[in-house]
Amino acid sequence: MNHLLKMSDLSTEEIIDILNLADQLKYEKKHSIPHPLLKGKTLGMIFEKASTRTRVSFEAGIYQLGGQGLFLSAAELQMGRGEPIQDTARTLSRYIDGIMIRTYKQEDVEKLAQFAGIPVINGLTDYAHPCQVLADLMTIREYKNKLEGLKMCHIGDGNNMANSLTVGCLKVGMDVTLACPDGYHPDPDVLDFVKDYPNFKIVSEPMKAAEDCDVLITDVWSSMGMESEVEERRVAFKGYQINHELLKHAKPDAIVLHCLPAKREEEITSAVLEEFSNVIFDEAENRLHAQKAVMVKLMGSDK
Repeated sequence: MNHLLKMSDLSTEEIIDILNLADQLKYEKKHSIPHPLLKGKTLGMIFEKASTRTRVSFEAGIYQLGGQGLFLSAAELQMGRGEPIQDTARTLSRYIDGIMIRTYKQEDVEKLAQFAGIPVINGLTDYAHPCQVLADLMTIREYKNKLEGLKMCHIGDGNNMANSLTVGCLKVGMDVTLACPDGYHPDPDVLDFVKDYPNFKIVSEPMKAAEDCDVLITDVWSSMGMESEVEERRVAFKGYQINHELLKHAKPDAIVLHCLPAKREEEITSAVLEEFSNVIFDEAENRLHAQKAVMVKLMGSDK
């Protein structure tokens, strides 16, 4: 593993290895056991999209590992004035030890990795959100004590979260059902990937997707960059909400996850979010631990 650009870059064994290390790092932090595994290392963090969890978890994470993070606004880099990505990649590679980028186009992340001589981590694109899905898998395993054989359903847009959840959950042996309106299915690359997995399906009815599931996941109906589609999407996704009526179709001990930020009373009711707030904010915390594990695997001296 040289970079983390999308979930399909990782083998099942690599995913489990990252989760095991994340569990260890979480335990050590909880018990105030220092782990300066990246002492003296620097992570450059390029942001083209706004962020709360990604910025704070990466910046705190690299600090806790003994290194330091540099916040790099894309608008303030020469990239913002038209410098080719390959030139930025080769320049930054001479200064720092790793790059995390949160941007729009997946191809920009792929090109950055192609030309960088250092590891590149995808902090989010319109296509993929691998760091969030690693945190989700970590959280599911914490609450369910396993991954293989569980059923996950995702309610709503076939967006970057649906893309990455589908690949990640299938790779660790989970059953995956997506409830999406017509016209809002996952990326064609993901639909090609799932052809080898009979334990995957897409349905149009949220109630059907939730039947006997162990984990329900949703995301906002309109992501960053979709501001002009808000009203159109509000109509398309009407009924694609995790609420207590939907939960009646899931297993009694099912858990609910949300990558946040949430639009309460749209994709999830406030009542459900608060009922599962412990799980959802453990999920948010696990961004820190999962990403620390990724940084150690990519930037550590023994990688």
